[in-house]
Amino acid sequence: MSNEIKLFEQSPVRSQWNESSEKWYFSVIDIVQILTESKNARRYWSDLKMKLKEDEGFSQLYDKIVQLKLEASDGKKYETDCTDTETVLRIIQSIPSKKAEPVKQWLARVGYERMQEMVDPSTAIDRARETYKKLGRSEKWIQQRMSGQETRNKLTDYWADNGVEGNQEFAILTNIIHQEWTGLSVKEHKSLKNLKSQNLRDHMSEAELIFTALAELSTRQIAENENSTGMKENKRSAQKGGAVAKRARKDFEIETGQKVVTGENFLPGMQVKRIKQGS
Repeated sequence: MSNEIKLFEQSPVRSQWNESSEKWYFSVIDIVQILTESKNARRYWSDLKMKLKEDEGFSQLYDKIVQLKLEASDGKKYETDCTDTETVLRIIQSIPSKKAEPVKQWLARVGYERMQEMVDPSTAIDRARETYKKLGRSEKWIQQRMSGQETRNKLTDYWADNGVEGNQEFAILTNIIHQEWTGLSVKEHKSLKNLKSQNLRDHMSEAELIFTALAELSTRQIAENENSTGMKENKRSAQKGGAVAKRARKDFEIETGQKVVTGENFLPGMQVKRIKQGS
C-alpha cells in the first residue's frame, strides 16, 4: 500500500492505495471532519459508528472498515479507521451536511484520476505539479521537488532490490542520510519547521531540496559502486552519501553566509525568514 494525502479543497484526507484490491482507502475521521466541521470528529465518528453498527442495512458494509496505520498530527503512525469509496459514500448518506455532494464528486474524481494514472503514469506527475501550483509554489521550486522525488525513487528502488525490506527499513536509512547531512533527524527537522502531519519535503526550501537530492544521489551511487547489500552495508553507504552533502552544505554556507537548514515552511502565515550564518 502507498500512503498519500489527498486534498478536498484545502482539507487533507489521509489515503492509501491498495495494489491487490486496486482500491483507495480513506481515513473515515478525515472525511467526517470535512462533512461535520466538528471540533471532535473522532467522537462524532465513534457515536455514529455505534449507531450504524445497529443498522441492519449497514452491517455488511461495516465489515469493510479496516484499521490502517496512518500518520497523525504528532508525526507518528497509528491504527486508523479506513474504508473504500463505496463505504464512504454510505457513511456520507448518514451525515447531514451541505458538503455531502461536493465530497461525493471529489471521491469520484479521485477514483477517475487513479485510473488515468494507471493507463498513463505521466498524468500523476502533471497532477502533482498542478497541486503544488495551487498551493502557491514557484515553478523553480516545483521543478526541484519533482526532480528530487525521481532521485528518491531510484534510491528506494536500489534498496528494494538489494536486501532492504519494507518502509520501516527505508525510514531508518533515510533518517541516517538526513541526520548526516543536516545534523538533525527527520523528526527534529519537522519540529524546527513547526510541522506535524505535513510532508517535510513539501516544506523544504529550494536549497534544502537540492542538498537532500545530493545526499540521496550520492548514497545510491556509493551503494552501487560498493555493491551494498542488506541493512548493515546500506547504512554505511547512507552515512557516506550524507557526508558528501554535509561537506557541500558547509562550503555553501561559508560562501553565501546563509544556513541551508532553517525553520522556513509554507504554512499559512508562518514563513520564517532565512537565518544568516552565525546569527
